[in-house]
Amino acid sequence: MSGAAPRPQIASASGGLVEVKGLTRYFDVSRPLLNRLIEGGRKQFLRAVHDVSFSIGAGETFALVGESGCGKSTVARMVAGLIPPSAGTVVFDGIDRSQVRSSAEERRLRRRFQMIFQDPFASLNPRWRVDRIIAEPIRAFGLAKDPGEIAHRVGELLRLVKLDPADGAKFPHEFSGGQRQRIAIARALANRPEFIICDEPTSALDVSVQAQILNLMRDLQDEFGLTYLFISHNLAVVRHMATRIGVMYLGKLVEDAPSRELFSDPRHPYTRMLLDAVPDIDMTGRARTPVKGEVPNPIDPPSGCAFHPRCPHAFERCRLEEPALRTARGPDHLAACHAVEEGRI
Repeated sequence: MSGAAPRPQIASASGGLVEVKGLTRYFDVSRPLLNRLIEGGRKQFLRAVHDVSFSIGAGETFALVGESGCGKSTVARMVAGLIPPSAGTVVFDGIDRSQVRSSAEERRLRRRFQMIFQDPFASLNPRWRVDRIIAEPIRAFGLAKDPGEIAHRVGELLRLVKLDPADGAKFPHEFSGGQRQRIAIARALANRPEFIICDEPTSALDVSVQAQILNLMRDLQDEFGLTYLFISHNLAVVRHMATRIGVMYLGKLVEDAPSRELFSDPRHPYTRMLLDAVPDIDMTGRARTPVKGEVPNPIDPPSGCAFHPRCPHAFERCRLEEPALRTARGPDHLAACHAVEEGRI
């Protein structure tokens, strides 16, 4: 890439480059008004995300994991600004996104982060050649105007993701899934961001290709000091990538811990069930508890702790009182569980 990519700026006073505070999102899933008037009934809201808070330090990778439908991608889209939150704030380097009023300020802030989507083919314009796709952020943010300079930058970006600059003349359908995700990564790097939101960037790829893309992302993070929000349901991928891990269940964060600590000593029963579902390659013979039951309906979630219908440690308090995220093992390990709080686990 022409010139060195900027290193992340000093984190905000609260300790993180990205601070997510009380992020909440409800979706109106009510029947049409006329149907409700004739047939009766009231409005219904789906609680996709509820009161999620976390911090990501400069150069770190914070991963969100959980079963499908737990709200991970909704959090990613709110952090990226693609959908507005119903409540809560996203603070980037000390700037509250909700308080930005000037379009020029929003543009300056927007240049500092990018997003990599789950399906590389769906995220690339099939009618555009690859060089135009990668050059679009450069043109949009006014980073270069001379066609020769833009072409040079595009070629360097393609080399950076282990593709040939001549590939810029091709269309997305001429590439494999792994190559398309490399193109998506090159486009994400085009405006020299500090923060990249990765929404399951390898889930649509073969296992061998996943490893190549993950190693590429780690190398780029080390080279350019990138900060990642990494969304995944694959715990093996998360273990390879994450500095910290947040476990989500039915729209809420139920555990937040450093990666190594979460894998060695998980506290929340749901986290333990997720880890027990991972194949035991070492054949340790340790007793494992499979994940039982189904995720409840988010339109009508259970009372108290949402996980209590599936939890082997549930007791009366779990059915009545929603647990708060509290210190579970040291100041950096948090869990939302009454059984952990009372020392039952």
